[in-house]
Amino acid sequence: MTGQDGVTNLSGVLVSRETLERLRDFEELFKHWNKSINLAAPSTLADFWKRHVLDSIQIWRYRQGAKNWLDLGSGGGLPGVIIGILAVGEDLHVTLVESNNKKAAFLRTCVSRYGLPVDVLTKRIENVDTKNTVDVISARALADLNMLLTMSSRWLGPGAGRALYHKGRDYAAEIVEARDRWAFDLIEHQSVVDPMSRILEISNVKRLEHS
Repeated sequence: MTGQDGVTNLSGVLVSRETLERLRDFEELFKHWNKSINLAAPSTLADFWKRHVLDSIQIWRYRQGAKNWLDLGSGGGLPGVIIGILAVGEDLHVTLVESNNKKAAFLRTCVSRYGLPVDVLTKRIENVDTKNTVDVISARALADLNMLLTMSSRWLGPGAGRALYHKGRDYAAEIVEARDRWAFDLIEHQSVVDPMSRILEISNVKRLEHS
């Protein structure tokens, strides 16, 4: 819904007219590039706004003053570029990690086109420098929860950063499996686009000794 002041509510996030224009342009740019490289399954493009844009936007509500955001396996920029668009004018820097050169080229095109406070790292996740503080980590459609924690636990230890992971309808089984190997604090946020899906907010991660 758009008010008289031009502010629009998207997935519980209020965005300006300029931000909304960037998001709509991103949708068109994404679809154009998707003809040449596989950014998303063609079957999802007809409902792109709900399935991808609104689904990505919803995690912005849980940033809680983050200054440094790390998005793993950024692919087509969902949610990384979306977060970067929302971060314009905010005191927040976003780093996107994508090892595929063609997808990384798309991400850099988005950064340049929209003037985003974003860096793109074309490297594997295990080769990312861990010296910088990370407040929030995101990943969408990348791996199961156990593998995600394996990839990201070095930034999520006690008193460190938080993860915001999109998970589908099998999220409960993934949590059970991950608890066999990891101890962590968990808050489940119901998805605004699919009541059966969740955003898993995870912190204070520690590998169990027997794992």
